Amino acid sequence: INYRSEDFVARTKDATNGKGADVIVDLIAGDYVAKNYQAAAMEGRIVQIGTQNGVVKELNLMPLLLKRLTHTGSTLRSRSVADKAQIAADLREKVWPLLERGVLKPQIFKTFPLEQAAAAHTLMESSEHIGKIMLTF
Repeated sequence: INYRSEDFVARTKDATNGKGADVIVDLIAGDYVAKNYQAAAMEGRIVQIGTQNGVVKELNLMPLLLKRLTHTGSTLRSRSVADKAQIAADLREKVWPLLERGVLKPQIFKTFPLEQAAAAHTLMESSEHIGKIMLTF
């Protein structure tokens, strides 16, 4: 779902036959926090891992209460080096094998040769991509 050009609340409700999403991972925040509450299923979970659109100054918490939602957040910035090392080890052990077997497939938007790194960075800054921007060596 392209949250920039589509009504992601309506699309989420359509995709789940009106139920809503059980889990939402949000990197955006800002106005989308309230929309996440609308798109979430009863007893859904929202994981906040970024605030690209800034923080929320006002928020109606009634949907959080009425739907019994869990809204939690995390960032690597405040973690210790030991915590980060453990997360990296867990990724190598549990996620990398899924990538290798094709169970998980990253969404690749565009690939650039290293010589075009500046163009890749410009694309990334534009936020017009959905998925990963890759550099090849």
